[in-house]
Amino acid sequence: MPDHLHLFCSPAKFPANPLGIWVKHWKSYVSLHWPHPEEGPVWQKDYWDRQLRDDEHYSDRWEYVRQNPVRAGLASDVEAWPWQGEMNVLPW
Repeated sequence: MPDHLHLFCSPAKFPANPLGIWVKHWKSYVSLHWPHPEEGPVWQKDYWDRQLRDDEHYSDRWEYVRQNPVRAGLASDVEAWPWQGEMNVLPW
């Protein structure tokens, strides 16, 4: 999506570091390496998170994210959107 990002993640260790610390670090890193600094600011100050409860909830949210470009009129179907995919599948 041109104006927001969806990211599914899970902690690499327990207890996990607070998500806000990671989000702040990631936004800072991306902003420093943004190819068009005149476009700044790149990010909103806050973020919105959601805890997925089980594999069914995960599947529902994943399908919602996949359908976003179609609902926004940016793609004719989910397969036509080139900026989607998984780096690592999160097993349940």
